[in-house]
Amino acid sequence: MDGVHDLGGEEGYGPVQVDYVSEPFDKEWEGREWGIAQCARTPNMTIDWWRYCRELIMPEDYLSRPYLDSWAQTDFATYIEAGWISLEEIDHQVSLSSMDYSGDLLPATSAQDILLDERNHAVRYDAPIESDPVFSTGQSIITNKQGHRGHTRLPQYARGVRGVIHAYHGAHVLPDQSAQGRQIHQHLYSVVFASSNLWPEIHDSKDKVFLDLWESYLTAAS
Repeated sequence: MDGVHDLGGEEGYGPVQVDYVSEPFDKEWEGREWGIAQCARTPNMTIDWWRYCRELIMPEDYLSRPYLDSWAQTDFATYIEAGWISLEEIDHQVSLSSMDYSGDLLPATSAQDILLDERNHAVRYDAPIESDPVFSTGQSIITNKQGHRGHTRLPQYARGVRGVIHAYHGAHVLPDQSAQGRQIHQHLYSVVFASSNLWPEIHDSKDKVFLDLWESYLTAAS
């Protein structure tokens, strides 16, 4: 992702507001949106596809909305695409469907049952592939300098930067392809960067940053 949606390492957006409250949500509607997001998932929608849809929100709109409001905007767009709801229904805040909803309500589900169901239906994103990993632990690499249209997990602040392979995680679904509906696996590495390489203005810092990056994001350093 390029643009305002990639906020990592960026400045100028004001202080992070941290409120230590006992309730999980600031407003009641945020809890409802969270519940909708967990219960209503469109067929074949991957997390990367969903993220790409969210990155299509116009910058001024994205930056001015509460966090879960942008979730709702993204969810509703995918529901419209799936034919579940219409833009008119969202505008009127009422269902215009002629379906009969007078049947028995579903019984409440306990938190324990929900957690058990999540475990039983957990999705794995790793898989064995035929090709061998190109890079090895301790090898120096340079990240790609340019981004591309669509979703990617290589943040802007870490592009064209030298790092070192810290660990190998096997082959996982490549988000860039998953965002387009294609499940292609690629070798995944943990790469460590000196923070001074990422932000030259803190040249005296000894901090390190670890990023999980896919093989196509990297080239061997000469």
